[in-house]
Parts: sequence; structure tokens; C-alpha cells
Amino acid sequence: MVSHVVAMPLAFQARQHLDLPIPGNAELLSNYLLEQERVVGAMLDAKKLTLLAPGSFRYTVTSLNVFQLQVNPVVSIGVVSGDGKLKMWATDSELKGFGLVDDFNLTLDATLIATDAGLQGEANLGVTVSQPPLLQLIPSRVLETTGQSILNGILLGIKARVSQQLIEDFWFWCQESNDNSIQTQSSGKD
Repeated sequence: MVSHVVAMPLAFQARQHLDLPIPGNAELLSNYLLEQERVVGAMLDAKKLTLLAPGSFRYTVTSLNVFQLQVNPVVSIGVVSGDGKLKMWATDSELKGFGLVDDFNLTLDATLIATDAGLQGEANLGVTVSQPPLLQLIPSRVLETTGQSILNGILLGIKARVSQQLIEDFWFWCQESNDNSIQTQSSGKD
């Protein structure tokens, strides 16, 4: 009698918290978070982001090397903003590069909140996937530890982009808004 061993899916998760003070203009953060395409483009790599429809994006995660295999996760992201919050979640995902893996599932739940002092946020990222045949000889625990490390790296990269790129874009947006209001005021005086 031949017994078939059913491999348990691999599962890994990562979580990051953000508490980012923004001196001056923090009262404008709520309005800035309404600029979904702009904010999501500043948080993620805008070159790898495609707007599908208002509040819907496709994001191609940077190619990852996992035990000599190159994988390319592609995630569809839903976004809603209002009341000083921007929420993002994964609506669909696929994994290109592993071949023979059709049960890849990526979960994302992220919130960015404008406060009187700046931005606060929380991001949860998770993946479940079957162990690819090419990696059957590697213990599941090693793969899960590696996967968790990769997810932590992705979230830390996004956190760094928020702390730099998003803040720079926010200041640029404030300047544009100020310039536009000055032009509107001066044109109204003619």
C-alpha cells in the first residue's frame, strides 16, 4: 500500500506599526490621505503600481529570490479613504515564477491614520502557499522562517518609504495646495 503524504501549506505573517510625527501642517494630513493614487504611489513603488479603477490597484512586488528561485508576487489592492484614514487590503494575488503553485494566497490589511501629531499606521501581511516541488527537500520550518523574514523585509521597506517618500510627497502636496490657493485668491481680485 502506497501512502501519499499531503504537504501542509506553508504559512507566514509579519506585522509593522508606524508612529510618525510630522511637525507643522499635520492638520492637512486628512485631506492628503484622500489623494489615494498619490498616497499609494508614495507608499509603494509607483513604477510597479497600476491604477485599475478608483480605489483599485495592481502592484507587482519586487522580484524575490527564495532558495535560488526567483518569484514575482502580483497583488490586487483595494483602497478606501475618508475620515482621516486610508485603508488598504489585498483583493487578489498570484505568484509568478514558482510554477505548479496554484494555491498562493497573500493577505494584506493596512491602515494609515492622520492624527494631530502626524501619521499612525498598522500593516499585517500574510502568505499561505503549498511547498513547491522544487523545495520539497527543504524542511517546512526553514521555508517558513525564510518567508517570514521576506515579509518583514517587505513591510520594513514600505515603512521606510512612508517615513521618507510619503513625507516628501506630503510636503510637495502642501506646497502645491498653497500655490493653487494663492493663484485662486489673486485671480479672484482681478
